[in-house]
Amino acid sequence: MIPNQLKRKAFFRLLCPLLLGFSGSSFADTSAPSSTPSAEWQQVIENAKGQKVYFHAWGGSQEINRYLQWTSRQLKQRYDVQFYHVKVSDIAETASRLVAEKAAGKNSGGSVDMVWINGENFKSMKDNQLLFGPFVEQLPNWQYVDKSLPVDSDFSEPTEGLEAPWGVGQLVFIHDKQQLNNPPQSHQEMLSYAKAFPNRLSYPKPPEFHGTSYLKSLLIELTDNDPSLSQPVNDEDFNLITRPLWDYLDQFHQVAWKQGKQFPSGTAETIQLLDDGQLDLAISFNPNAVFTAQNNGNLAPSTYAYALQHGALSNIHFLAIPWNSAATEGARVAINFLLSPEAQSRKGDLQIWGDPSVLKKSVLTGNAAKTEAFPSVAEPHPSWQAALEREWLRRYGS
Repeated sequence: MIPNQLKRKAFFRLLCPLLLGFSGSSFADTSAPSSTPSAEWQQVIENAKGQKVYFHAWGGSQEINRYLQWTSRQLKQRYDVQFYHVKVSDIAETASRLVAEKAAGKNSGGSVDMVWINGENFKSMKDNQLLFGPFVEQLPNWQYVDKSLPVDSDFSEPTEGLEAPWGVGQLVFIHDKQQLNNPPQSHQEMLSYAKAFPNRLSYPKPPEFHGTSYLKSLLIELTDNDPSLSQPVNDEDFNLITRPLWDYLDQFHQVAWKQGKQFPSGTAETIQLLDDGQLDLAISFNPNAVFTAQNNGNLAPSTYAYALQHGALSNIHFLAIPWNSAATEGARVAINFLLSPEAQSRKGDLQIWGDPSVLKKSVLTGNAAKTEAFPSVAEPHPSWQAALEREWLRRYGS
């Protein structure tokens, strides 16, 4: 008998080679264009002095938290802006708080000064007029943004200058080449793999962001990216369009890790389970997460990230300012700093965060300009996120 571990290594040996997705391109030109801030921007900097900026952002990554601690120190030293990272597990919590403040007529002195958002949360805040702006094109560092990226649209919703692009996300899977040399290249192959080797695959539990992203990627593949996915959800068609998704998950959960009765809490747990040998695939929305995990000793050097054959679900994530912020100048100074070549190069450093930059590569330094993106698949319309989460919770959430 061949041990299961060796079987898993050989299972897809005859299939397409691993999609590594990263090139060995040389470092970019590190020089950045120089410019003198306008008198208007100098006034923003002056007014920002002494302001406290409460930034609501996901707090589930040590790398991100450390990066924001560095940001806080820089903003204090350079601009006398006090920057506080308010850790949240789901930015929808912040959106609900802002809705409550709007309903109570609290149109100034709000409790939130900056938010890290995209997709459904952006559309909800925009529709409810919860955002300050437009302000993005007035930022001095807007000149460095790579306009070939979809920086003016968020899950098909026009941003209209109400949020500034901060980074690029892509849904990828991570495997250990010593345990699984040729991983599944599609969701259908994952189902076949799970049936052959039960209890080895899983995904984070929706509505956790990575879990919902997994559902969207799965639905895109199973429906051959049905054109309806780019439009607002039609309740009459929802059951018909999503039927292949639920049929797939009914089968997958029977052979998934913990028989689909328990799910990882997020990407960090899938990485831990991969490193512990309990899972054969981890999931991330950062194609460089494998490198930062390796640098931190959380993954073996033999681990690699790859995208599925139909492409990686991709989006831009953004920074926005609530309409009633008590520190709009401080928030704009903070966002402008986070869009600087210095801050973006540090954020893209594989040993620090490794988040792909939204800036032109010519202004980035170090290994922030080293990696290439995977072929991308656009996000569905924002309304699909909430609809999928509700139906998933109804079917499997108990």
